[in-house]
Amino acid sequence: MYTTPGFDNEKYLNEQTAAILERAEMFGNKLYLEFGGKLIFDFHAARILPGFNPNVKMHLLQKLKDQAELIVCIYAGDIERRKVRADFGITYEFDALKLIDDLRDRGILVRGVVITRFDEQPAACAFRDKLERRGVPVFMHRHTKGYPTDVDLIVSSSGYGANPYIETTRPLVIVTGPGPGSGKLATCLSQVYHEHARGVRAGYAKFETFPIWNLPLKHPVNVAYEAATADLRDINLIDPFHLEAYGKQAVNYNRDVEAFPIVRRILARIMGDDAVYRSPTDMGVNRAGFGIVNDLVCQQASKQEIIRRYFRYSCEYMMGLADKESVQRCEMLMNEMDIVPLDRPMVQPARNAAENAETEGMAGGDVCCGAALELPDGSIVTGHNSPTMHAASAVVLNAIKKLAGLPQHLHLLSPNIIESIGTLKKSVLREKNISLDLKETMITLGICATTNPTAGIAMDKLKELNGCEMHMTHIPSPGDEAGLRRLGINLTTDPAFASKDLFIS
Repeated sequence: MYTTPGFDNEKYLNEQTAAILERAEMFGNKLYLEFGGKLIFDFHAARILPGFNPNVKMHLLQKLKDQAELIVCIYAGDIERRKVRADFGITYEFDALKLIDDLRDRGILVRGVVITRFDEQPAACAFRDKLERRGVPVFMHRHTKGYPTDVDLIVSSSGYGANPYIETTRPLVIVTGPGPGSGKLATCLSQVYHEHARGVRAGYAKFETFPIWNLPLKHPVNVAYEAATADLRDINLIDPFHLEAYGKQAVNYNRDVEAFPIVRRILARIMGDDAVYRSPTDMGVNRAGFGIVNDLVCQQASKQEIIRRYFRYSCEYMMGLADKESVQRCEMLMNEMDIVPLDRPMVQPARNAAENAETEGMAGGDVCCGAALELPDGSIVTGHNSPTMHAASAVVLNAIKKLAGLPQHLHLLSPNIIESIGTLKKSVLREKNISLDLKETMITLGICATTNPTAGIAMDKLKELNGCEMHMTHIPSPGDEAGLRRLGINLTTDPAFASKDLFIS
């Protein structure tokens, strides 16, 4: 954790709001603004820019809510293959539903949902029906004819004109969606086409936090973005169009640079103005670089994020969810930054805990697992698995005991309750592993706190673990992962399984 902020959230919020309103004025106060990245709970940005509020975009929308409305895009293929948002462990489909709820709770108008590249996918049809039955307008956009080469066909009644028009009434229309490739750009351009066909001079711009255009190409903050998108093969580069137009270097990424000639031609055909944007950087509205107040802190945090992504892709490769090239890409980026996995402070203590458990024969199951957690004061506590408890459970209990000033040998959980739960899991639920995962441990702690004041004191310290860093020597069970996510702990793990069994309930 970083006690010294590297980012001024309030300054950024004010500058970003002003920049968006200024861009809207360029187009007669009708702007379709593509929101890249995560609209809410942007934990990547919060990790690499200490002080960044992961919900700053939502705060921005709340400041503009009287002038803005929102369209949510989701790619039909992502619904069909049940793509998962890793930081929440939920599918893009449910992430979209959660996003709509979050926006409504904050008084932000959601105009509707666009299912993009729709081709009668059964899951996409079911999602449409679910939304419509709950009163949410849904619009189906099929693949745009002629895209990306035939601009005459794209900008015609058979191209964008074939998409249903989404009627909007406010000067700022935010277009967002869960994850990359959701069809946000196409939805924006389709709407701009329809607006101009109706005599409205609407414009387009993009709000993408990373890469940060006015930081150096190899600044750790920008390299961390490359690590985060290693599976997408995103590569940062100097914007050649910006360099040619203005003689100044600006950082962008390959997909935006590659798409710019097409987007510029489409906008020129729609708006009749070829000079509205001269580079992909021009299209962006991003003031994040001006919010950095301590560059060294942000560099250090970003290097930790690169290591974190290396561990994540390594584990996903082990589970068959990522390819070897993603892991190798992160290894290359670590080499560029002159860092190694052991530069993450919790890694070696976690491995030592597992080795000690194996030496002492203390761990239960067939694999000895260790965990290490860094507390807000920089100290590190460790734990390992046992016949009654997972390593994640042990390290969290040890951490809250230390935070509460309690001796480590003190038992917070009643042995009788642990034994009773073990009997239930083995005899009734017929589970092979009866040790408590973290989610079960927290429930047990809550039960014990009703009769044990010491357990109650320790339980109150759980909230202080939010934002702490942790490493484990094994891939967590679903119960461990869910518990750590709810506590807000940033976890990395070695690419190893906690059991030799292929199937784990």
